[in-house]
Amino acid sequence: MASFVIEGGHRLCGEIHPQGAKNEVLQIICATLLTAEEVTVNNIPDILDVNNLIQLLREMEVTVAKKGIDSYSFKAENVDLAYLESDEFLKKCSSLRGSVMLIGPMVARFGKALISKPGGDKIGRRRLDTHFVGIQNLGADFRYDEGRGIYEITADRLQGSYMLLDEASVTGTANIVMAAVLAKGTTTIYNAACEPYVQQLCRLLNRMGAKISGIASNLLTIEGVEELHGTQHTVLPDMIEVGSFIGMAAMTKSEITIKNVSYENLGIIPESFRRLGIKLEQRGDDIYVPAQETYQIESFIDGSIMTIADATWPGLTPDLLSVMLVVATQAKGSVLIHQKMFESRLFFVDKLIDMGAQIILCDPHRAVVIGHNHGFKLRGTRLTSPDIRAGIALLIAAMSAEGTSTISNIEQIDRGYQNIEGRLNAIGARITRI
Repeated sequence: MASFVIEGGHRLCGEIHPQGAKNEVLQIICATLLTAEEVTVNNIPDILDVNNLIQLLREMEVTVAKKGIDSYSFKAENVDLAYLESDEFLKKCSSLRGSVMLIGPMVARFGKALISKPGGDKIGRRRLDTHFVGIQNLGADFRYDEGRGIYEITADRLQGSYMLLDEASVTGTANIVMAAVLAKGTTTIYNAACEPYVQQLCRLLNRMGAKISGIASNLLTIEGVEELHGTQHTVLPDMIEVGSFIGMAAMTKSEITIKNVSYENLGIIPESFRRLGIKLEQRGDDIYVPAQETYQIESFIDGSIMTIADATWPGLTPDLLSVMLVVATQAKGSVLIHQKMFESRLFFVDKLIDMGAQIILCDPHRAVVIGHNHGFKLRGTRLTSPDIRAGIALLIAAMSAEGTSTISNIEQIDRGYQNIEGRLNAIGARITRI
């Protein structure tokens, strides 16, 4: 098991490029199963979750070719449907969260899908009801094999339907959309997720011949078509990385420029960091973060304590709350961090408390952070990464800390961040992988 050894206290300086968006590319790769023609995808990040999904498609007999340093083509002309019933396939699905989005394309095109309960971060209950109920509304039959612990989904031909989703699930919406594009008739999805990831998926599908309207809203209308064809697609830069780099600059009092961020797709993220007192400037499609010796958390207009909470898009993505919590530990003032969506995501704060942070964990969803105002630094210590986003938050804490820290279980960080130590060391960090 690999670890990072981080020598804290070094300022960063220079330019850094965000990788392609992990959450988008997992959807896009699954969507390539909807056609027998070649689909080329650019700006694919070299990270574990994505590489594992690409390998899974290879083993399904999808023809995968690497076209460039971050470009791949996928041609699902002769998918091995028998392999989908094998224990090997189902075991791999159970270790990869993104595998759940294979259901929609497989049922839509081949009339059948088998999948085990998918894995991923241990951040609390992540139910699949929205996926299953939505695809059931299109006419699919679900059967759970308790002996093997797998779901079997079948359908002769999906039929368009109206549905009101019980939650605006990003992956649930993506799965239903991918199933509906080949269904007979019209599908209307209300309370659909409208994150840039879903917008990108819908635009890809339309270029492949789908008929989706209402993109960027929570009301999608899909007119089913007989077949889809090949196309090309470029993945957006990862908004979570962009936010992570903003927080990293503030914590380490660094001056950095984050390049080619697709600013128009960042939503409320820049303003949320400004609420923590962090200065940043949009320069074209770049973000410039100046070196700041201190930053002060805003209060609400009535003087009450600032609350930073996650919400469905265009609200703040829950994937950045771990980073914002860490950044607040060195701010001037106090803030309530309210993580609504996952009940285990704040449990890493005990590690920050060990480093000297002043945090009150109110319950599994809320934590009050009392900032140090850089009055004294966090202390280096031994840490363990519990999930992708807490992992990068702990890395930021260690980079700002006094002394040396060791973070174990960094495979969790590798799942979502490409060569993170190499890119950060290039602008002044001191991170060693052992």
